[in-house]
Amino acid sequence: MDMFKSLQKNVTSLGGQITPFASRTFQYTKEQLGQAEDKTQLPPDYIDLEKRVDALKAVHQKMLAVTSQYSHEPYDYPPNIKETFQDLGRTVSEKVNLLSTATSPAEAQAALTAPPTAKPQPKTFSHAIARASIASSQTLHQQHTGAGEDPLATALEKYALAMERVGEARLAQDAQIQSRFLAGWNTTLNTNISFATRARKSVEKARLTLDAVKARVKGTTWKLGGAGNPRQDLHDEHELSPEAQEEIEKAEDDFVTQTEEAVGVMKNVLDTPEPLRNLAELIAAQAEYHKKAYEILSELGPIIDGLQVEQEASRASAFSLH
Repeated sequence: MDMFKSLQKNVTSLGGQITPFASRTFQYTKEQLGQAEDKTQLPPDYIDLEKRVDALKAVHQKMLAVTSQYSHEPYDYPPNIKETFQDLGRTVSEKVNLLSTATSPAEAQAALTAPPTAKPQPKTFSHAIARASIASSQTLHQQHTGAGEDPLATALEKYALAMERVGEARLAQDAQIQSRFLAGWNTTLNTNISFATRARKSVEKARLTLDAVKARVKGTTWKLGGAGNPRQDLHDEHELSPEAQEEIEKAEDDFVTQTEEAVGVMKNVLDTPEPLRNLAELIAAQAEYHKKAYEILSELGPIIDGLQVEQEASRASAFSLH
């Protein structure tokens, strides 16, 4: 308590010597303890802008927390499968080409486990399906002893090639989303919104400085319960010295300037069309991927149907001969 009484007695005389940072800190502490009087209020329109910017920031953080997965290649890769280095060594297309020239089971197996020619193959769900399909196809081919080719093995090979194309389309989608959506939204969050946050901090600093100046020149630096100064240390503005009045006006001008600048910055952040434009790019990339996947599988469907019809016809013919 003696320490606070000492502060109450001495801070006013030290007003001209106290640093702006210490002055603001002292004012902030008073406000937190409920000892501040006549706290300068921010305009309602300014507070509304702050709320809207905070909402925009929350939206960016929430959306980026999910969509940032597009920067992580194996986001849909099954965690339960175990693929070897050899499995990831070659593309399905390369394996099919190597298998087409194999003349023995050993050569076929070597084609499936051929050393990589470049970086390991992508770990996406579609690529994993493609690799599983080509390996399954070859397993059936190796055990097939009848005439012609095993229809399921043939279908799995064609499915493998198609799913590899789907996987490549997914990677193309991800690349577009990274450059056209994630980059833009991260820029808005980490640059534009951060700039608005700094402008708002400048306003708060200016307000604390203004209220600290008012409190000091009016003698209301600190008040502890019933231990106030008997003279109340409260002076009307007309009792202030010209120097004190000038100091207050200077702080008020800075507060107004900082507020106007922050309003401009926040309006610019809220009015920019970039977030919506980036969202449109995200949707376009997703649509393009799904369209391409649909086209690939639509081309494959009739081929698989044809193999099925042929197999059923062959089976029916075989039964009719018995």
